[in-house]
Amino acid sequence: MTPRWPLYPVTVVGSWPRPSWLLEAMKRRAPNLRELQDDATLLAIKRQEDAGVDIVSDGEQRRDNFYSFITERLDGIRLMTMAELLDYVEDKAGFEALLGALDVPAYAIKNPTVVGRLSVREPLVLGDYRFLRAHTRRPVKVTLPGPYLLSRSTWVKSLSEGAYPTRESLADDFVRILRDEVKELAREGAELIQFDEPVLTELVFAGKSATRTFMCAALAASASPERELEFAVELINRVVDGIEGPLLALHICRGNWSQREDVLLEGPYDPLVPYLRRMKVRQLVLEYATPRAGSVVALRDLPQRTQLGFGVVNPRTEEIETPAWIAARTREAAAVLGAERIFLNPDCGFGTFAERPVASARVAEAKLAALAAAARILRA
Repeated sequence: MTPRWPLYPVTVVGSWPRPSWLLEAMKRRAPNLRELQDDATLLAIKRQEDAGVDIVSDGEQRRDNFYSFITERLDGIRLMTMAELLDYVEDKAGFEALLGALDVPAYAIKNPTVVGRLSVREPLVLGDYRFLRAHTRRPVKVTLPGPYLLSRSTWVKSLSEGAYPTRESLADDFVRILRDEVKELAREGAELIQFDEPVLTELVFAGKSATRTFMCAALAASASPERELEFAVELINRVVDGIEGPLLALHICRGNWSQREDVLLEGPYDPLVPYLRRMKVRQLVLEYATPRAGSVVALRDLPQRTQLGFGVVNPRTEEIETPAWIAARTREAAAVLGAERIFLNPDCGFGTFAERPVASARVAEAKLAALAAAARILRA
């Protein structure tokens, strides 16, 4: 059987910087917005292909950020700025401390918030996948927010408990919605489906503002990191159980909202590995481009079937990593896991929040081209 991709496949984590003309159209909800989103998606695909990416995404050009877009596709959920949420959260002092630590204006981040029973208005990403599939001959990656992220970030007690008395009851509906979506994507031949669960690191790594550091997705959590991690394992396994066909991946990062390294989370993956071992996904997409991530040796006890999406370029810096440096770092990972288990990608997405990208398209393309050049060195 011919492999779907070469050794050391090069891919992206998901988002791509939105063009200025798309951002302007999104702000004013232009009547031709869908057409402009199509154009921006085609541009994102082309720039990835020109850079030599083996597995492309749609750049998430239709999204305000990696998970807030669900408010446009589900009923029962509303997009609110962090400033608006301040009136409803229980721990107002802690919430204000969180905003201060994030180095992001409260109006710049929007959080999907459950205000009623969830129902599907339109598929979350199936339409995006079909457009992407129709406009590239390369394998594609489809990205979805993970069930733990969604249940944790969207449940605000005073706004949500009328429809969902507990976060666990809300999680049941998110599992159902995500599972239905993944089944349909698998039926249509999606090659790689990635779930984004960035806040798992927030549970185990101390940050500048102690336990509630991670963007807007730290609104509802118990005091026990172990209990939360067990819950995250349970939820992702319920979503993917029995799904065959696509390569199923899980992305975890340490924050991608700021170019200031001192406000981002730091720590090795060791505390997470016992939980990651039990997740029924085939690939873990992890950050390793900065010293904040520790050593890849922490992953040595992962199951043999588990692949690594090796984050080896930093999406938040202007400096372009050299192919030789990337290849050397990748050899370190291959020495631990084996070359056949390594995919190459940036630490995180290049776009993050629509109005606050962490990189320009020029820098993003140059970094992907460096990854592709490193892959050629490694394959040779």
